[in-house]
Amino acid sequence: MSVNKFRGDFPLFKAIDEHNSKENAGLVYMDTAATAQRPYIVLDAMTHFYATQNANPLRGLYSLSERATKAYEDARETVARFINAADSREIIFTRNSSESLNLIAYTYGLANVNEGDEIAVSIMEHHSNILPWQYVCKQKGAKLVFFNVDKETGEIPESEFNTKITERTKIVAITHVSNVLGTTNPIKLIAEKAHKVGAVLVVDGAQSTPHIKVDVQDLGADFFAMSGHKLCGPMGIGALYGRLELLEAMPPFLRGGEMIEYVTTEDATWAEVPHKFEAGTVSAGDAVGMAAAIRYIQSVGLDYIEKNDNDLTEKLIEGIKKIPHINIVGSKNGRKRSGIVTFTIDGVHPHDIATLLSDENIAIRAGHHCAQPLQQYLGIMTSARASLYFYNTEEEVDLLLSKLPLIRKWSGFKD
Repeated sequence: MSVNKFRGDFPLFKAIDEHNSKENAGLVYMDTAATAQRPYIVLDAMTHFYATQNANPLRGLYSLSERATKAYEDARETVARFINAADSREIIFTRNSSESLNLIAYTYGLANVNEGDEIAVSIMEHHSNILPWQYVCKQKGAKLVFFNVDKETGEIPESEFNTKITERTKIVAITHVSNVLGTTNPIKLIAEKAHKVGAVLVVDGAQSTPHIKVDVQDLGADFFAMSGHKLCGPMGIGALYGRLELLEAMPPFLRGGEMIEYVTTEDATWAEVPHKFEAGTVSAGDAVGMAAAIRYIQSVGLDYIEKNDNDLTEKLIEGIKKIPHINIVGSKNGRKRSGIVTFTIDGVHPHDIATLLSDENIAIRAGHHCAQPLQQYLGIMTSARASLYFYNTEEEVDLLLSKLPLIRKWSGFKD
């Protein structure tokens, strides 16, 4: 096996590689687009927090609570630096990207979209970046407009932005990297076109932040959502970036403890940003874990990760091209996929593909990938998806390529 110096950082892979894992013996994990594995450093950081700093942050005046508060706010600073936010107050901790996108829809969207306005999204969006905007449009009498994609390249033609971002557009919401096509959208270009008509740009960065460098200021994003668990961090924690002046003008999303300044029996005033949007006891241990994951990703190096993703994806796609009856969904350029390879096999349901590969200890995902409008547009109901990361190896790709030609035979086809 080729040397992968990072696999030993992960308890799951260390156990697999040392052949001492009964539950996961020989497992090849290719479902990182759904969730990444966690390195020891993340688990250790969370354990350290709960073992030595566990107290309710933000309001406590005793030293343990103050240390918990510092750990939580240090995590916010880490996220801010990671995506180059201008101010750590522009980072709001949420449960995940879905909650971040809903927060924007329920606060900025409902307050700023009116009857006759338009919200523009792409057909390639995860449901989390469609359903909140459907709701806003239905509530406000606005129209949801979709950018379509080129079915061969998986990219959105510039003409779609030119014709569908208009004076009626109030919000443009688009994924940075598609979780099905692996396409990286031209966010800077879209930001320029959105801002030219006075619209704000909402970016779903769940799939981009683990794979490529992100600079929200350079991109021109007004809002940017990200998830911890796709970054090798814990589940149940995410972050929302928003430009400070927008956040300050927005109403709170949830109401309760910690997010208030003053409460009477009749009314309340709100805490300053970001705490206005973080009601209740915060998930401090998870925030610490997310920050540890970010530092780990930075130690690996996003330039390295991007190159490794591209190399492995190119190898996989070039191999798939040689196998009859397998159809790649989207671009066939492996260097434009951010580790995501989605495909179908003639005559075999994707659920069967995933099950047969699971019998060979290869874990991939199958289904609609929370992107049903895209798959309907492409003329497929479901698909299989292998998603790679820096902890995968060439040997694992070779193993998958050796099994794919057998899927139809195992399914009863004689070819």
